[in-house]
Amino acid sequence: MSGNRITGAKAIIESLRKEGVDIIFGYPGGAILPTYDALFDSDIRHILVRHEQSAAHAADGYARATGKVGVCMATSGPGATNLITGIANAYMDSVPLVVFTGQVPRPLIGNDAFQEVDIKGITMPITKHSYLVQDASEIPKIIKEAFYIASTGRPGPVLIDLPKDVTTEEIEFEYPAEVNLRGYRPKLMGNEQQIKRAALAIAKAERPVIYVGGGAIISNAAEEVRALAEKIMAPVATTLMGIGVFPEDHPLALHMLGMHGTKYANYAVQESDLLIAIGVRFDDRVTGKVDSFAPEAKIIHIDIDPAEIGKNVRVDIPIVGDCKHVLQSLLKYVDRCRSERWIERIKQWKREFPLQYEYSDAVIKPQYVVERIHKACKDAIIVTEVGQNQMWAAQFFTYTEPRTFISPGGLGPMGYGFPAAIGAKLGRPDKTVFDIAGDGSFQMNSHELATAVKSNVPVIVAILNNGYLGMVRQWQELFFCRRYSETCIEGSVDFVKLAEAYGALGLRAERPSEVDDVIEEALRANRPTVIDFVCDPEENVFPMVPAGASINEMLEG
Repeated sequence: MSGNRITGAKAIIESLRKEGVDIIFGYPGGAILPTYDALFDSDIRHILVRHEQSAAHAADGYARATGKVGVCMATSGPGATNLITGIANAYMDSVPLVVFTGQVPRPLIGNDAFQEVDIKGITMPITKHSYLVQDASEIPKIIKEAFYIASTGRPGPVLIDLPKDVTTEEIEFEYPAEVNLRGYRPKLMGNEQQIKRAALAIAKAERPVIYVGGGAIISNAAEEVRALAEKIMAPVATTLMGIGVFPEDHPLALHMLGMHGTKYANYAVQESDLLIAIGVRFDDRVTGKVDSFAPEAKIIHIDIDPAEIGKNVRVDIPIVGDCKHVLQSLLKYVDRCRSERWIERIKQWKREFPLQYEYSDAVIKPQYVVERIHKACKDAIIVTEVGQNQMWAAQFFTYTEPRTFISPGGLGPMGYGFPAAIGAKLGRPDKTVFDIAGDGSFQMNSHELATAVKSNVPVIVAILNNGYLGMVRQWQELFFCRRYSETCIEGSVDFVKLAEAYGALGLRAERPSEVDDVIEEALRANRPTVIDFVCDPEENVFPMVPAGASINEMLEG
């Protein structure tokens, strides 16, 4: 090596340092070994997970908690394919990731070599962009582009596939100062005329509702959302992805809408005459029966991705642009709506239809556990798995800041929460991080207890243990005549002993009177902890909109 010449592997690490990367989640293997060898001498922290799927989820949790780009790495073949669930999840929820995969040497590509797979081709539908590096000299430019693409416009995962021989070649290293991608120009500012049309519609509205999603969190628009709501006096509902963007203790908060949203949010949307949709994608879990969604409302849709406008519902006033920029412009033109009677009506709905459950002194209700976690640690970051635990965590914890509720909204993979919580804690060490889990979903990636213990990541896992794949059982109860086909997992493992086997702290609560004590003990311990809350096995999540129904046609327990 002479002058500024370094290997491709070292160029990768140097490029990551230029991008400010401080942590990588990954798992080594043959094809990616030169890169791992270069990483050995760097100051970038590597978190060795126990399964590649967890590397992608941990990078995802890190990205959502911090707003930075998450980075993960795996070898070729099965290492790469094990990342796919995590990549797809990040793609569905617009999470910025840069994913590195090893590849067999260039002369062997296409020869069915050992641990070869066309990961670029496989992941094309679930990445924002993907690269197969053909020349080591391209590494700095590709990495610069990858971080730019992943984090701008509508964020998403970008994959870089690295043939082994590319990483061992020497190149003259120079990191580009800027990116110039022909045809890729994310539109940040909304059309001024459309913004004025929106302001006029707001001025005429008598029953407005603001409906906010994850796009507003991504663009850091929480301040503007609140300013808009208070200026025009409109209630605010959020999607699952939008939780935290508007403080849930605010008088105008409607909380989550949709399948397991509040009754008052769903009623408000259905009876609104103006829906101001900000950074949302009109997911089917929100709209229910599309034909009858918000039937009397004029719809304003603000989104940075033009492909989302009109994809699922009709839109009257489309505004393509970054939520924060668009709202800043819109705020200049709007004034208070004629909504006094509307606000009074919503207050009445909130009094009549609060979220509730039947408390018991004898058996632990999962909703009670979530409420007590909130009481003990109001500013915690809550990460969830998927299913009933996810919905109870969304319903019964009061979120007041963005990036404090992290949950897999689009793909909904079981096993997401625990590794994502590890990533979130590493990104925000100043915060207490809980993974609110189901006993089924936690078992999908419970081996990451080894990662948490080895890397000293004090995440608290709160298992709402009901002995079932709870949400599936709930559907079987309601729509399949209680025929619980293969959803009972009672007694599959002793979670306290499992935690202890990995060197973590294991706690259990079997009665409501024990709940506060174990939460306090876990907080005091400040080490990886699993709390096994033995819960009511047949508690259900309500309200619930059955599949195919309108969102105001809700079931109650």
